[in-house]
Amino acid sequence: MTGQPGPAPALTGLMGPRFDKPISLALQGGGAHGAFTWGVLDKLLEDSRLGIEAISGASAGSVNAVLLVSGWIAGGADEARATLERFWRQISYDGDLSDAQRGIFDRLFTFWSPGGAASLWFEFLQQQVSPYQTNPLDINPLRDLLARTVDFERLRASEVKLFISATSVRTGKIKIFETHELMPEHVVASACLPTLFQAVEIDGEAYWDGGYSGNPALFPIFYAAHSDDVLLVQINPIERKEIPRDAQEIQNRLTEINFNAGLLRELRVIEFVTRLIDEGKLSRDQYKRVLMHRIGGDGALERFAASSRLKAEWDFFLQLRDIGRAAAETWLTTHYDAVGRQGTLDLRAAYG
Repeated sequence: MTGQPGPAPALTGLMGPRFDKPISLALQGGGAHGAFTWGVLDKLLEDSRLGIEAISGASAGSVNAVLLVSGWIAGGADEARATLERFWRQISYDGDLSDAQRGIFDRLFTFWSPGGAASLWFEFLQQQVSPYQTNPLDINPLRDLLARTVDFERLRASEVKLFISATSVRTGKIKIFETHELMPEHVVASACLPTLFQAVEIDGEAYWDGGYSGNPALFPIFYAAHSDDVLLVQINPIERKEIPRDAQEIQNRLTEINFNAGLLRELRVIEFVTRLIDEGKLSRDQYKRVLMHRIGGDGALERFAASSRLKAEWDFFLQLRDIGRAAAETWLTTHYDAVGRQGTLDLRAAYG
């Protein structure tokens, strides 16, 4: 968070026809519940008052990010909305995936499910064999689907600031892939759950899901965006009221904690630096005062059983999309006027 960007040039990024405020997006991953993020993005695009200057994404968040930008490049907000919808329709049971591809997506969604006989069997299986045994040909339908849906050549040539996070298998450190280098492999690496898929090798390095090291990473936005505002779209709950009791519930909660750890560290740093700036102990000339905002599923997503994350029915995706749209509409109504002036997420109360 040290250092301010230089004098602001003419803003680039995704700017709606009624755009009057720039903002950056930080998109979490979370299995099938990524359809909630689709809904949030759909509403923001429809509203069109916010200009999206930069996007950071991990796992399903990185998928939504590249779909959004690719669609925008092809035809503005309307095409971005259509591209997101096409993708989520294709991975649903009503889509055009083959049986083999469908089976792999089912395994991906099952990772996020702590309940049910299918999950119990899968949990036992993944402890006994690795994806190098169960998927020796390294078949990943996400790679092919992204290649068909996203124009990566035009994406790389664009001026939109995209940051896709993955986790280095060897070092455990976060790796950020940026717009100019993005290929399907980078997004697949960001969504590579190690119990389901072989590590994705890029330039001699092996990568797993970005959620383990940053879900999503916020720090690239601090240095790249001139806007101080960052909108976090959060789908993994930080807190749960009930204490997990059985093995599946415990494992699910551990997954949620692991996939939130990096984000929590960054949010605590933001709160600490902001407090020091406000107390006059740090200079705004040297440190960026980040204005954090958040749209989360909160009670709306929590009412679904965790096992719902393996559901791939189109009607279920539409339900999640509509919940995301409603959450975004509420946030816009309540907090739009604050954008550019003050953060609307109380970091100390929420994550301190």
